Amino acid sequence: MSNQIKDFNDYRSKMNDVILSKDNLVLKRFWSLDNQAYADGALPSKTKELLGLIASMVLRCDDCIKYHLGKCYELEVSTAEMYEVFAVANLVGGSIVIPHTRRAAEYWEELLLQPNSGLPLKVNI
Repeated sequence: MSNQIKDFNDYRSKMNDVILSKDNLVLKRFWSLDNQAYADGALPSKTKELLGLIASMVLRCDDCIKYHLGKCYELEVSTAEMYEVFAVANLVGGSIVIPHTRRAAEYWEELLLQPNSGLPLKVNI
């Protein structure tokens, strides 16, 4: 696993543990609601993650972008699908999204090089 991916996942996990250990009911409910919102429903979780990625890109949240990219990788989103998402995000968000697209593309390329939870090595499709 690349350092970029490992560092992001390790930090996110560590700090989520710290935050949730404080036993704040509102935060725990928010985390639970977020988890439930991305579960399969009328829309499959893959579609919801792609929508979350677009929203994160338009809102320019690099941590959220990395999170959704990781989930999209786990859900076997193809590179062609990913670049259509990048295109929609840029269309909706405008040129201010371009730097986030660059970082998202870099992170996606790193993910493609990683075997993940037994998934086969991904290729650019």
